[in-house]
Amino acid sequence: MNDDKTKGPGSDMLSGVSKSSRDGSGALDKETQTKIGQQLRAMYDEVVRQGVPDRFADLLKELERREDQEPKS
Repeated sequence: MNDDKTKGPGSDMLSGVSKSSRDGSGALDKETQTKIGQQLRAMYDEVVRQGVPDRFADLLKELERREDQEPKS
């Protein structure tokens, strides 16, 4: 039975991991861990390259401006 309810973002990352990549404890072998690490870094690098959207940066500047205007106690 295929339970698609458990699938979420990135769930296909382990789709190529065979049961032989895991020991009896459920841990992944070094090669599989390395592959997952490389995929995570590639995904993270893509997010970093996108940068902060202008609207988000504007909201942060507005928040800082308001905090500077608040009286200090």
